[in-house]
Amino acid sequence: MAIPSRAPAHILTINAGSSSIKFALFQTGQKLVRVVSGSVERIGLPHPVLTMTESASQHKERHDIQAPDHATCVPLLLERLEHSGRLATLSAVGHRIVHGGKQYSTPQCVSVEMLAELRRLVPLDPEHLPAAIGLIEALVQRYPDLPQVACFDTAFHRDMPRVAKLLPIPRRYEALGVQRYGFHGLSYAFLVEELARVAGQEVARTAWCSHTWATGPAWRQCITASVGTRPWH
Repeated sequence: MAIPSRAPAHILTINAGSSSIKFALFQTGQKLVRVVSGSVERIGLPHPVLTMTESASQHKERHDIQAPDHATCVPLLLERLEHSGRLATLSAVGHRIVHGGKQYSTPQCVSVEMLAELRRLVPLDPEHLPAAIGLIEALVQRYPDLPQVACFDTAFHRDMPRVAKLLPIPRRYEALGVQRYGFHGLSYAFLVEELARVAGQEVARTAWCSHTWATGPAWRQCITASVGTRPWH
């Protein structure tokens, strides 16, 4: 008797910006294959729009929508993805989270405790964290048993020496969590790994990544970051 093959599982990745959402749906296997990608732009602004592109056919969709906030976009986004028939095999959601504070330096499964900590960190990143929290909670309501994983932009910079984290302000603020954290870490980690793959690990051992200096024995250690040097950071 022939054994029916299981449909491949899919993973949804979400990147919440201050007024946008970037997303992609990947098919799992020996290698992740992107099958759909898109964005929601101008959230909370006039004339928001949802765009999607099928990777195989390059078929593109564009929809004018109502998007007063990020959480409102979740049912609209899922509705469009459901038309592809792939959400039936959705196995997990991954989120890019801008700020993990001092506590989170590795990817974390979303939990009630983690969301509470992110809410506590909102004053450190009021532009991004409320949107990310809203998206996570909206997905929990839709898929309460679906695993969600948070990946933190600040994690790449976690091993910066203390002198690189200090800001020229009274030390009492450091105890309140005010320090240089470094951002865009997920992008920097990808760039350093790609540099090692393309040019070799020797080249990648000392690499300038835009505003971040990555070096060290593991060639993924961040030594310093200029983001946060100026007061408006």
